[in-house]
Amino acid sequence: MAGSGGSCLFSGFRILGLYCNHVPHVLRYHRKHREFYIVTSVGKCLHTYNVNRLGIVAVSNSLQDDITCLAADRMLTFAAAGSLVYAFAKNKEVVMCYRGHKHEVRLLLPFGDQLISADGSGLVIVWDVHCGDVYVELNFDPATFDMSAMMHPSTYLNKVLLGSSQGALQLWNLKTSKLLYTFAGWSAGVTVLQQSPAVDVVGVGTATGRIVIHNIRLDETLMSFMQDWGPITSLAFRTDGPPTLAAGSPQGHVALWDLERQQLAAQLRHAHKTAVNASFLHNEPLLITSAGDNAIKVWILDQEGGGARLLRNRQGHSAPPTTICHYGNDGKNILSAGQDGTLQSFSTVHERFHKNLGHGSISKKKEQKKKKGLSYEELRLPAITAFSCATARQSDWDGIVACHRGRLATTTWNYQRCTMGAHHFRPPESGSNAVAAAVDITSCGNFAIVGSSCGRVDIYNLQSGFHRGCYGDEHKAHIGAVRGVATDGLNQRTFTTASDCLLKFWRFKTRKQEDQIKLSAAPSTMKLHRDSGMLAVALDDFTLLIVDVETKRVVRKFAGHHGNTNDMTFSPDGRWLITAGMDCTIRTWDLPSGSLVDCFLISMTPVGVSMSPTGDFLATSHVDSLGICLWTNKSLCGPVGLRPLPADYQPEAETLPGGGALEAEQEVIEEEEEGPDDAYSSAEQLGAELVTLSQLPESRWKHLLCLDTIKRRNKAVTPPVSGASAPFFLPTVPGLTPRFSLPQDETQSKVLSCSLPSQRSKFSSALEAGLDAGSFAVPMELLKSFGPSAVSVELAGLSPEGGGASSLFLAFIRMIDSMLASGRDFDLAHAYLSLFLKLHLRSLAQDAVAMEALVGLSSRLEAGWADLRASFNQSLCLLTYAKSALL
Repeated sequence: MAGSGGSCLFSGFRILGLYCNHVPHVLRYHRKHREFYIVTSVGKCLHTYNVNRLGIVAVSNSLQDDITCLAADRMLTFAAAGSLVYAFAKNKEVVMCYRGHKHEVRLLLPFGDQLISADGSGLVIVWDVHCGDVYVELNFDPATFDMSAMMHPSTYLNKVLLGSSQGALQLWNLKTSKLLYTFAGWSAGVTVLQQSPAVDVVGVGTATGRIVIHNIRLDETLMSFMQDWGPITSLAFRTDGPPTLAAGSPQGHVALWDLERQQLAAQLRHAHKTAVNASFLHNEPLLITSAGDNAIKVWILDQEGGGARLLRNRQGHSAPPTTICHYGNDGKNILSAGQDGTLQSFSTVHERFHKNLGHGSISKKKEQKKKKGLSYEELRLPAITAFSCATARQSDWDGIVACHRGRLATTTWNYQRCTMGAHHFRPPESGSNAVAAAVDITSCGNFAIVGSSCGRVDIYNLQSGFHRGCYGDEHKAHIGAVRGVATDGLNQRTFTTASDCLLKFWRFKTRKQEDQIKLSAAPSTMKLHRDSGMLAVALDDFTLLIVDVETKRVVRKFAGHHGNTNDMTFSPDGRWLITAGMDCTIRTWDLPSGSLVDCFLISMTPVGVSMSPTGDFLATSHVDSLGICLWTNKSLCGPVGLRPLPADYQPEAETLPGGGALEAEQEVIEEEEEGPDDAYSSAEQLGAELVTLSQLPESRWKHLLCLDTIKRRNKAVTPPVSGASAPFFLPTVPGLTPRFSLPQDETQSKVLSCSLPSQRSKFSSALEAGLDAGSFAVPMELLKSFGPSAVSVELAGLSPEGGGASSLFLAFIRMIDSMLASGRDFDLAHAYLSLFLKLHLRSLAQDAVAMEALVGLSSRLEAGWADLRASFNQSLCLLTYAKSALL
């Protein structure tokens, strides 16, 4: 969750589509759950996934800096951020912070009850994990031994093996802080050190692509392999079957080496797009890979010859998304087009509903690809710059149309099949330098409107893919490049705007121009709310125009952004217009009042924004961020006071979801723990003219008058039957001689006298004391703590026949009168008074003092009900008018 910020309308919730980055992942095994977990870094946070389903199970608190390396032992997860090292418990909470480095920490290694960390200056510190004390410090000269890898050889007590970028290896005893042995190396920098299943044997990856299997006890190389894909990024040994070594490369390929035959067994080409981090699960044929392309993949080695196939994966955009839009009317899916050229769908419900529609290709038929003789990269289409979607006919034909960077032809996509469609829309007689710039699909899902940079606006049939015509004379709707196209909900009008500063209105069927509006500046983007008929146009002079498409007039004009508007969206009811600008602000404009009601500043420039059709979430995409941020709408959870903001309003910064500062959260927690008295507490009585209920369960007071009926209803139908005589043992006195113990006092009677004043209940005594003191707080609290049966017994004992006195009648009436005068516990006062009158009405009629008090109490009751009846009637009248009047 994001921390508090400058928005009164939106609050950061979570990030979608962000799984990992270039930092190598770590594996953990939970003994109680008997399950493996993957821990990855996503900037300043840790994400934990289970291997069985790759579902996220935990998100850690955010750190102040980006995480540079990870490590984990049986209990804790360690992360280095800058010069600090943090220990996470339960993959979420920071329980320890290790301070001592002055440079960025690059390597971490758990070592029993110790933790080894190394920074870029050559300082190695061995920490005590539990108390955070420094155990040992070692200093290395980066010019002669620049540490690049670190591992603990199995069965080597207190030993650690260090690798350097110069190629040499050193074996150290940390207990004595002595150098035991130096390995000459292989004339190449060491990038990876990995323990093999065999004792004394380690795998060494070098910067030249060479893999060395070395016996460190004998200082003897057992075997060596060579990869042509650059430096070795990771090594992993299989432990459940055939001896296999997996090696990662910077190009995204993974090589599987057969150690028994000492040859290459299989390759995983294009497993990732960047450097691969690989690791095997212990005693399982599963290979886990992750990379900086925001993908986690699980491979199973069950192919003939030692090959592997993809078992499951979680993959987001490998480049920042540029365009986002909610798909469907339920608001549960978000379509996103990224700079990596892929079109993906992210679910706000669960990650298993994510979809990857893939990467567009020039030709979908494999035969044409082979005839053209193009490579895999040349067949790929560029990134999507704009797209439009409709769900009306998604089961019949394609429902998504997309424009690509630098291309005139637009492509169709099918959401249900998760593939690119069969049609490529290209207008006839078009210029070679024209580019498709804007697209929209009609609400019926039958037609697509495409605007290009040469001024053309064409219409296509989505079912057949045929060109159905174009708008304007001489096949041009505008002189300049088209910036936006839209159609209304009934397919009556089409709206287009272009760089010629014109907003044109067209008849959809005849494609004839109806009217046009001259704009004060060139438009940058356009958005139509079909239900309300409001058209929003963002201009290059940083202003916003709201056009009523029925009257063809500008009804609102907003100014406030200090940069171009990248994207905008309407709320479902059309009341708000939410815009994202280059000035790193997200602003909410209220159309009925024509004012700015919410504005907040964020650290990364927003490039895309989309409001859920249900109004519960706002989705945003940002520059240099691979995920999609979700913001909750506070107005759906409670009352939000929206007020017009002044023209010179300075927005406050809002923290992105998942990017809150850890120290700030700790300070808030400490403040709450140290100063609980500063917390707001509601008053016992808001006003003298109001009444306050007791907030007790209804079962405590609602059925006080029906206790006799409840007892008769719950009475057993058949009399109780005594059970069989059970054997018992007489009590004996301890000692060598067995003797039976006698009762202590058999002559004392167990029947108590009701006439003794000492036998009065605690409530009766407190009530009598309250009458003398004039305060009935104590007896009232006692009565509220009793159950219905106990309340009935206490009130029955107020009479002289029940052990009370006539003075207690007056005290009880005064207590009820004080409750009604204060306005508190209104429900309890009436319930207790009803039961009191039911039990003692005849006795009260014979007591003149009590009757006089009851007459005064009756007048207070009538006055109180008269005020409440007037308030009820006024509220009901206002509610009836609001429901029936034509507003």
